[in-house]
Amino acid sequence: MEKKKKKKSDRYKGFEQGPIRPPSEASSLLLRLTRNCPWNQCTFCPVYKRRSFSLRSVENIIKDIDLVSGYIERMRDIIKPKGPMDSEVIRTLYESFETKDRVGFNAALAWYMSGMESIFLQDANSLIMKPDDLHNILEYIKNCFPMVKRITSYARSHTIVRIKAPDMKRIADAGLNRIHIGMESGSDNVLKMMKKGATKDSHIRAGLKVKEAGIELSEYIMPGLGGIELSIEHALETAAALNRINPDFIRIRTLAISNRTELAKAYKKKAFSKCTDVMTAQELRLFIETLEGVDSYISSDHILNLFETIEGKLPEDKARMINVIDRFFALPVEKRILYQVGRRMGFFKGPEDLNFSPQIERVEEALKLYGVTPENVDSVIDELMRRFV
Repeated sequence: MEKKKKKKSDRYKGFEQGPIRPPSEASSLLLRLTRNCPWNQCTFCPVYKRRSFSLRSVENIIKDIDLVSGYIERMRDIIKPKGPMDSEVIRTLYESFETKDRVGFNAALAWYMSGMESIFLQDANSLIMKPDDLHNILEYIKNCFPMVKRITSYARSHTIVRIKAPDMKRIADAGLNRIHIGMESGSDNVLKMMKKGATKDSHIRAGLKVKEAGIELSEYIMPGLGGIELSIEHALETAAALNRINPDFIRIRTLAISNRTELAKAYKKKAFSKCTDVMTAQELRLFIETLEGVDSYISSDHILNLFETIEGKLPEDKARMINVIDRFFALPVEKRILYQVGRRMGFFKGPEDLNFSPQIERVEEALKLYGVTPENVDSVIDELMRRFV
């Protein structure tokens, strides 16, 4: 069960923002409805550890919205959206406000300059709020910012299956039109091993409930999460679950083991056998190959992923996405290592970059400098990936 919601002081201490958001929400205004994660037991996740979960009061959330709205109202008269910013004008504008909240002002400014099209509700599971409270907050957001096209949130499957279908529809009608769920795996064995607090069945039921409410669904899957022993099961069962759900988006986040996790301890004790890049690529190929009867959009928009160019709509782009992986396997070992390291250095997006990238020499120098060989490349990759978790 999720941890009991702890109460914090209701005294307003200023605009709040949580630590993370999906990459697809880079231009969104981040509004914090809850603090941290009510589950917070996943062995692979370093976020929110040693932080208690709490709900923010509706009153304080409204104050955050009013603060941003007030800042933006004045910005409209002084700054051109998406235009150049004069630091002196910005400083003078900030100093002109009676209520000075640097975090809130910066959030409002960044959002205003990006076009104010989307809002992301933080932290890990906004839908754990009472449906009436969430509904009222969404209506208030739409009243203050009628130009907003998308309001999104993270949510846990365990939470969604407990929300009544009419309440989900009310929440959708009030403006929440995309939910991000960390499925990670459709294998019950993997989910149990990682203490995910969900099952394949609950993931499916939650996903279908979101879709039935008319809300876009973005499911995150984590290649490598089953380790070597459960790699094939992880690929097949995850694809099977997604085939049942048919989410709007399938987003790939390859496993990287942070030193701040319980999984890192298991890895050091050899209780968890991490897949190599090659094994993970094989698993990913099997996963994509097993997706059938869905029209989801696959996105691989993270540096942790070996292939950023695996992106497209199913089923029409399926063969092309698989071909990206096959190109990797067709490379000689030396070129494969060059690509692996260059990808995690941020220079390459897909194997085809080896044909024209101006950064190849820099990667070759790095391989020589750090003595990267076929025998140690996976340990080097592990270190590079830890920088991003």
